[in-house]
Amino acid sequence: MPYPAIPPTGRSFDPGNWPVRTFNSQSGAEVRLLYGSTRHNLKLALTYSNISDAGASQFLAHYEETTGTFSTFKFEPDARVALFSGWSGDGGALSPPVGVDWRYEEAPKVESVRPGISTVTVSLVGVI
Repeated sequence: MPYPAIPPTGRSFDPGNWPVRTFNSQSGAEVRLLYGSTRHNLKLALTYSNISDAGASQFLAHYEETTGTFSTFKFEPDARVALFSGWSGDGGALSPPVGVDWRYEEAPKVESVRPGISTVTVSLVGVI
């Protein structure tokens, strides 16, 4: 089952950082070593407000299918268009890079708004 192609009502993206190790000497001198050429620990938080309960169940089913926080997945083209449409700017810095695998940081949170309508919050971690 692919990630649901439902447009989020809210998004938050943290581009992560490069793997850096800092060493401090007793004199206070600092040495920083770069251990790679790609960012890690990308984070994507998505909110789906006032969607149908059927739509909310798609997120829970996808979480179950990907073995929770264990396995990674890629966004299918339809889901990527739904997720990142409306994200303006240069198209690079403001949107997550293509080719990133994602995994759930935690289980999706489902809040019942009223009968038949829910709000879902999803937290993802990018794995390059």
